[in-house]
Amino acid sequence: MKPVLGTEISIGGRRWSQKLNDGIETERIVYTIAQRYDLPDIIARLLVSRHVPLEAVNGFLNPKLRDIMPDPSSLMDMDVAVDRLVKAISGNELIGLFADYDVDGATSSALLKMYLDALNIRTELYIPDRIKDGYGPNKQGLEYLKNKGANLILTLDCGILAFDVLDDFYVQGGEVIVVDHHMAEPKLPKAIAVVNPNRLDDLSDLGNLAAVGVVFLLLVALTRKLRKVGWFSKKTEPNLLQWLDLVAIGTICDVVELKGLNRAFVAQGLKVMALQKNIGVKALREVALVNSKPNSYQVGFTLGPRINAAGRVGESELGARLLACDDEMRAITMSNLLDEQNKLRQQIESSVLEQALSLVNEDNEKENVIVVAADNWHPGVIGIVSARLREKFNKPACVVSIQNGIGKGSGRSISGWDLGSAIIGAVQSGLLKGGGGHKMAAGFSVRSDKVFELKQYLNDHFNRSVAEADNVVSLPIDGVITVAAVKEELLELLERLEPFGAGNPEPRFVIPSLQVKYATVVGDQHIKCRFVDKSSGEISGICFRSVGTKIGNVLLKQNGTPLHVAGKIRRNLWQGRANLQVIIDDIAIPKITENL
Repeated sequence: MKPVLGTEISIGGRRWSQKLNDGIETERIVYTIAQRYDLPDIIARLLVSRHVPLEAVNGFLNPKLRDIMPDPSSLMDMDVAVDRLVKAISGNELIGLFADYDVDGATSSALLKMYLDALNIRTELYIPDRIKDGYGPNKQGLEYLKNKGANLILTLDCGILAFDVLDDFYVQGGEVIVVDHHMAEPKLPKAIAVVNPNRLDDLSDLGNLAAVGVVFLLLVALTRKLRKVGWFSKKTEPNLLQWLDLVAIGTICDVVELKGLNRAFVAQGLKVMALQKNIGVKALREVALVNSKPNSYQVGFTLGPRINAAGRVGESELGARLLACDDEMRAITMSNLLDEQNKLRQQIESSVLEQALSLVNEDNEKENVIVVAADNWHPGVIGIVSARLREKFNKPACVVSIQNGIGKGSGRSISGWDLGSAIIGAVQSGLLKGGGGHKMAAGFSVRSDKVFELKQYLNDHFNRSVAEADNVVSLPIDGVITVAAVKEELLELLERLEPFGAGNPEPRFVIPSLQVKYATVVGDQHIKCRFVDKSSGEISGICFRSVGTKIGNVLLKQNGTPLHVAGKIRRNLWQGRANLQVIIDDIAIPKITENL
């Protein structure tokens, strides 16, 4: 297809690709969807560009759990795990929860803890310290839970590759249920049950779930079994739907595809969040100064970073304990502490990012996968920095912090390349000491003298598995609109496609031939603009983290050159007023022939 408005290479170095194929067949499908479901043309076009089948349109626009809820028993080992949990509950055993330190781990442990609290079953939580303990199950953590009296331990959002630790614990009589979603190897750790839709022998077709989604299915199956054995004959059965806000938070922040069951989890979870029944979530929204209707952007970019801050630079258990908190004053105290830790995280991140950018030289820019490493970078921010590099260069990026000859690495990928699979391949080949992940993110450990070899391996893997290099540098565009079209009515139409996220990206449009009326630096390296078009129509815009970039330099010049602006349309809520603005993703200089 021809690039949008002829933009082969934008100021940001990307080809603007049209999402929707032109042609009679496309128009026929758009017309059919619009007529059958009584939808505006723009919504029908966006649905077609997202490959939503004709028969699935209603379910996409109105996702409901009851319509697509799978049988939890379709997951391997689910019934085995449930039987052991029923035994523990019936025997009033203390249950240990060993969770990962990210948002998915925090929401998974909070969800399970709140459910068991409702049953008056005691729990003990352990979340490892990122620096002292590292990722995943460790001997000291498992022994801590066992010494506290936990005969049964669940690992949440971790454990699928913890062979040595879990195998040794199993031999010593430890009872563990692994609940995970990360990519698995043919070998499984020794445990009572391993519930993971990404097991190679699992046929549930639920591999896109976050760990918190797997935990929710575990609780559905557990509730069903407890109901069957008569547990609730004299006790109140918990309403699982009241905790869907936790499922939504973990699902959004783990950047899994918002399709099918995940889409229903998030859509319904955001509705639950709006009720503000969860004391911890309510306190966190207040400290983040968020008072608008909950959406996926708000969760991913305001709540998520604060929950994550605990595991990055603070007390690893703080995020999980806040989400499961039932005391308002304690929730406010913890939320404020998380907010302070997030500010510290931002300072550390800014320093590491600046150093990482200085290492992305011409050779790195020519590679399809960026890999940078240095001594003593804070391990708590390397994942965020890798995400920043991916955003800036539109390429997969891995950042490695080296201490005493061993590097801890974190990577983020782009759509179309499975980074988790590549990392597992590197582990199996002996290149990495350990590692794992999923399509869009991964973590690993590597000897310092193997970093260059890892870079070569990842680039070779990328080149073999990604057929069209063009896709790497493309910026998908949903359509071209004018300033006059940017109205509240348009945004209300677009909101019918929410929740947005991986697999259902927020619509991106191009507004052509704008001039910069003014531009100024605001906040943390952001550029705020005001544009005017040929008809004297005006629109505001903001380009995040763009100071010092090619895009930022062009915007700040304000030399009257017409610009095509690509971005997303959102409300800017400020001091009680709501104005529409464009969130700038890229800009391009029109071809001369367009103005002739």
